[in-house]
Amino acid sequence: MDNEEMDMEVTDEVIDEDMDSSGDSSDEEGDRKDSKDETGQVYLPGKPLDADEELVCDESAYVMLHQARTGAPCLSFDIVRDQLGDNRETFPLSCYMVAGTQAAKAHVNNIIVMKMSNLHRNSEENDDDESEEESDDEENGSSKQKQPQMDCALIKHAGCINRIRTTNVANNVLAAAWSELGRVNIWSISEQLLAVDDKELLSSYQKEGKANKAKSLFTFSGHQQEGFALDWSLVAPGLLATGDCRRDIHVWQPHESGTWNVDQRPLIGHTDSVEDLQWSPNEQSVLASCSVDKSIRIWDIRAAPGKACMLTCENAHSNDINVISWNRSEPFIASGGDDGVLNIWDLRQFASRTPIATFKHHTKPITTVEWHPTDSTVLATGGADDQIALWDLAVEKDTEAAAGVSNGATEEDDLGNLPPQLLFIHQGQTDIKELHWHPQLPGVILSTAHSGFNVFKTISV
Repeated sequence: MDNEEMDMEVTDEVIDEDMDSSGDSSDEEGDRKDSKDETGQVYLPGKPLDADEELVCDESAYVMLHQARTGAPCLSFDIVRDQLGDNRETFPLSCYMVAGTQAAKAHVNNIIVMKMSNLHRNSEENDDDESEEESDDEENGSSKQKQPQMDCALIKHAGCINRIRTTNVANNVLAAAWSELGRVNIWSISEQLLAVDDKELLSSYQKEGKANKAKSLFTFSGHQQEGFALDWSLVAPGLLATGDCRRDIHVWQPHESGTWNVDQRPLIGHTDSVEDLQWSPNEQSVLASCSVDKSIRIWDIRAAPGKACMLTCENAHSNDINVISWNRSEPFIASGGDDGVLNIWDLRQFASRTPIATFKHHTKPITTVEWHPTDSTVLATGGADDQIALWDLAVEKDTEAAAGVSNGATEEDDLGNLPPQLLFIHQGQTDIKELHWHPQLPGVILSTAHSGFNVFKTISV
């Protein structure tokens, strides 16, 4: 299967999103131009629109906004760290990622290794060097093309991919993929990354049918059911944990031979499906998990599986807990569940079973949450309500401003009721499943949903 068959593209089209709603009831063009008082209104998700209103993306709220689609939806993906350097902010930008499809026919699923390049800023303002280059092009009768590009190398995969995560072990980029068939496979994707970087290599990769020839490095079939929970350790390269819909968590220890020793004895504690796993960003043996049983558990894998659970917070949410994220700088864990609630937990106070902060903004289940990789107070959430919310826990409520808003019966009442920590609402995708901050592109978020991928950077972060 080649790229054309998968209908892959990256586009710049404006999608109906952000927090701007504008209606125009005038029939005359002149009236529209002369009406200085008609301005866009801030739109809050869930608010009904009048017949003459439509959602319009306010591009001024974005530094960058791009959209990408694949033939079959990719409901899980991960960002691949590259060798282009950290803290890259000069446009155009490039990024690498790996995703797994969920096609209607199980036998046509693929792991997709992608390179998105020529991702440019929204505004027409360019660096001096770029402006001079474009001026030269115009004088020569040509204009500089700034179309984003997406190059893809595929790996045929058995069954839909529930979740996929990457790591780097001895300069070999690995991807672990949870299959709906109940197996977890580990693949090397280094060859595919080289292919998306070179047109000739990619053409050769496709012509030789390498997508169908690629073999996994290792497969574990010991889970009793399929699952979604999956995480590589940041501290110990190659250390992996997987959790299934039965309730079991298995720990994978890497061997120098390039294989893994998977402990057949699951960690004992959860009583229902394990939905997400997160290794401690600082301690090699410590792992966190969340479950449909409404609990969050902290494990020390040095202990026997039946005694590995160190801390438990029962009823951490009122319903299933879908996702957790471990802060890389502070002892905080964020959790999101079917109740639409975002909870922030301080591990130093975990025994109290009381979150240090609770936010109820999402109107449907939260399906993804992730802390900013370098700013310990910033995080992002996404959910089935088609929203991505950016949060800054360092923001405190301005009581005087809030009092001023509450005294007026205007649309600002709704804004005044929003949590002050809520920085930004991004919309335009349908049924959002995952988001990730890019670790090397400050402020850039990639997200996936049934409707495709978004790559964006807001003016807020």
